[in-house]
Amino acid sequence: MSISGTASYADLAATLPQPVLRAVELAERLGFDQSCRPEHGRLLQALAAGAAGRIGETGTGCGVGLGWLLAGRRPGVRVVSVEREAERVAAVRELFADVADLEIVHGDWTAIGAHGPFDLLVLDGGGNGKQSAPADPDALLTPGGTLVVDDLTPLTAWPPTHLGRPDTGRTAWYDHPSLLTTEVRLAPDLATLLATRRP
Repeated sequence: MSISGTASYADLAATLPQPVLRAVELAERLGFDQSCRPEHGRLLQALAAGAAGRIGETGTGCGVGLGWLLAGRRPGVRVVSVEREAERVAAVRELFADVADLEIVHGDWTAIGAHGPFDLLVLDGGGNGKQSAPADPDALLTPGGTLVVDDLTPLTAWPPTHLGRPDTGRTAWYDHPSLLTTEVRLAPDLATLLATRRP
């Protein structure tokens, strides 16, 4: 979820994978401006291509990040996305009704747990298990599985701070004993954490 993320797709229509284009058009129609940015979407597409089993996402929104995952996944790889807003769930279900091996679940982020474990899990949206690491990677990821925590400002010092306080929402992932975690800078103002569950 990125503030003004939907607007970042202006003038990119000709370069977008079809599922992403459809989702961006839906976001524009519904006035949803918090879609993942293209820089993050391209990373999701590449990561999805490496998943052999299941892919999970929290915070479907209007399906833009989901569209990137669908554009990258291998045939037969199941994708489950959870969204807490019923209107968006209905709209994205209709948008991707023709897509096999996809389930859009209505619920808060914790509903993803019933559908795992995942080879790739994207924690997105608000109230979704990103802060202070309430999501349990041992339960949600397969051994060697990848966790994506998006929409961070790039790290410039250690330990990281947010609004003048220790950024425990970030350090919890670095400190988790089951994870190997690194940060990827996607733009001057955008970073993502990638964490792999230790085998």
